[in-house]
Amino acid sequence: MSELSRRHFLKSTAVAGAAVSVGQLSLRTALGADATVTGAIPPAPTWVDKPMRWAQLTLVEDDPGKFDLKFWLEYFARTKSDAVCLSGGGCVAYYPTKIPFHHRSAWLGDRDVLGELIAGCRKLGMVVLARTDPHATYDDVQAAHPDWIAVTADGQPRRHWASPEMWVTCGLGPYNFDFMTEVKREIMSTYKVDGIFINRWEGSGMCYCAHCQANIKAATGFDLPRTNDPQDPARKAYIVWQQERLFALWGHWDAAVRAINPDSCVIPNGGGGASSALDMKHIGEVAPTLMADYQARRGVMPPWGNGKRGKEFRAAMGRKPIIGIFSVGLEEPYRWKDSVQNPAEIRLWALDGIANGLRPWFTKFAGSVNDPRWLKPVEELYGWCAANERYLRNERPLARVAIVYSQQSAWFTPGDKGPRTGIEDPGLGWYQALIEARIPFEMVHDRLLDWERVMHFKTLILPNLTALSDEQCGQIRQFVRGGGSIVATHETSLYDEWGVKRKNFGLAGVFGASFAGRLEGPMRNAYLRLEHDTTPGHPLLRGLDDAPRIVHGVNRVEVVANPEMELPPPLTLIPSYPDLPMEKVFTKMPRTNIPQVFLSEQPAVIKGAQTRGRVVYFPWDIDRTFWEVLSPDHGKLMRNAVEWAMDGTAQPVVVTGAGVIDATAWRQKKSQTVHLVNLTNPMMMKGPIREFIPVGEQKVRLEIDGDIRGVKLLVSGGVPATRRDGGWLEVTVPSILDHEVIAVDLG
Repeated sequence: MSELSRRHFLKSTAVAGAAVSVGQLSLRTALGADATVTGAIPPAPTWVDKPMRWAQLTLVEDDPGKFDLKFWLEYFARTKSDAVCLSGGGCVAYYPTKIPFHHRSAWLGDRDVLGELIAGCRKLGMVVLARTDPHATYDDVQAAHPDWIAVTADGQPRRHWASPEMWVTCGLGPYNFDFMTEVKREIMSTYKVDGIFINRWEGSGMCYCAHCQANIKAATGFDLPRTNDPQDPARKAYIVWQQERLFALWGHWDAAVRAINPDSCVIPNGGGGASSALDMKHIGEVAPTLMADYQARRGVMPPWGNGKRGKEFRAAMGRKPIIGIFSVGLEEPYRWKDSVQNPAEIRLWALDGIANGLRPWFTKFAGSVNDPRWLKPVEELYGWCAANERYLRNERPLARVAIVYSQQSAWFTPGDKGPRTGIEDPGLGWYQALIEARIPFEMVHDRLLDWERVMHFKTLILPNLTALSDEQCGQIRQFVRGGGSIVATHETSLYDEWGVKRKNFGLAGVFGASFAGRLEGPMRNAYLRLEHDTTPGHPLLRGLDDAPRIVHGVNRVEVVANPEMELPPPLTLIPSYPDLPMEKVFTKMPRTNIPQVFLSEQPAVIKGAQTRGRVVYFPWDIDRTFWEVLSPDHGKLMRNAVEWAMDGTAQPVVVTGAGVIDATAWRQKKSQTVHLVNLTNPMMMKGPIREFIPVGEQKVRLEIDGDIRGVKLLVSGGVPATRRDGGWLEVTVPSILDHEVIAVDLG
């Protein structure tokens, strides 16, 4: 537990503008009278690193009367699944529960479906988790315990939005802390499962029940907020209090099941990217393993979205095993839960997760198989994973570039009507740009910027990280002083960790630029002049030699150069000018001396060797605009900025050839691998994929750490053409349909 109590912190400050850093405060402190505070983090169960292929069967209530137990056990065996998650209780109990108000399936009869499944899976040698879902309940519970039900802002108990015969429960009150704890104790006592997986446990939006009102008031002195504005003190207090309440609930459940089976744990569903409600830093501390529940893509999301979630989880979890849940069905907002995805889409989504370090977990809703088209693709994928398991047990990624992501920026950065919309878009722009550039990269959580975690990277990318504490800014300065490089954009560090605007950037000295007091945007018809005459042949302008100017972004920060800036800017501003009527579309200012990129170098000495850290700062939203518009010119600038920042430090793998390839490089105990996922497809940005479109020959150059015993291709099979060049190995991959893995066995 932190030496600084958040209870004291929230009561003794107005929150906004507080000098205490979020990074200094632990999220272990429970702020409710009935929450259990745990001490030391318990050890990881002995089984957590064993499973490599997970299955999930989520039963529906009428399954006990009709589902085929033998079929599912045989399918688990055919897929070589070594772990499984099975429906246990909560909303519906699939075993003969003795707990009052724990609703047994109306089709259960005298069966114990959960027990039958567990027994069969144990005969297969599988790790077994029981799944519970506490988010909805029935009329008898509402009548006996109305305080267990979620309440709307106008004081009305909430009926379920999809099943109106049911009620939505409060995730932060006694239904979860008391009733669901007894459910978990009963399941663990009866079946001694390896763990309990919790679905939809965080609550279903804001709850204004009597418990929530009393608990937040006692903990923070604030009432429940009635606004989404993150700069409202009550909203800010709620963001912190809700997390602490949920972490206390997690610890309470975990302690309850470990008291019965010490080699078990509770694994709540949740976590993820910048917009996730729960602090990933603390999740990484307390979770022995975690499931990335990003089951399929929807809307405009490339297939690399699954791999991105793997990188985000690894940024907090380190070397702990991370599992990627993928659905065999569509995940659109219309909730076609019995649907089946096109086999190519299922495979590509799962493959990009595997290439980025996720262990696959397929999930099937309902015990009936209304459409069998998913069965063979999953069986083939899992068969390949099993055959190549030793090459998928990664010990560490080899990337030397990392994108930093910031949850506190998402939580607290103010917008017009609440949290800043599109806060993740700059990071998505960088992700797409690095994929196109074939630059291997990782992700780093902004509250895990200590030297030991970032020293392995040469370049950190800060994609509009608006909210950074003084401590975090100090860590970034230390990184640059230690020879690291950064590429930063737009409003990075203009706000403190609580979203309070500073008078100047926290990183003004690093950027070589200071805030001039104005934010401009959205801009229309603005441009960038490429300064070929004053900075001829500049590396930032590579590939743009024939372009005198290119489009600007949409938003920019007005800045002034610090006096010590020496490197001339290769980009300058051509301000907005009329875009209508067409007769007025001309600029009266074809050239200014206003820099739109700031470049600097800082000498450093590492282990007696001279080196330097490089800094690139774009005072505009190049990354967010790239994600929206996908201008190739912006993509080239972003690639060139990273390459200039690398200052001659080689990437661990260089891939040359046509197409869009997600390239990742890994080290295992006795091997190195390079995954090449072929994303070249007209449906890349809007799925589902209809078919795979192969790309031709790829030349791969990878840095080798050790003696080579053999090289092979794990997907197409065979031994590729290779050439050793000192500490590098050059490999020719003839073609890639969907995925290829170069495996180098080391002595």
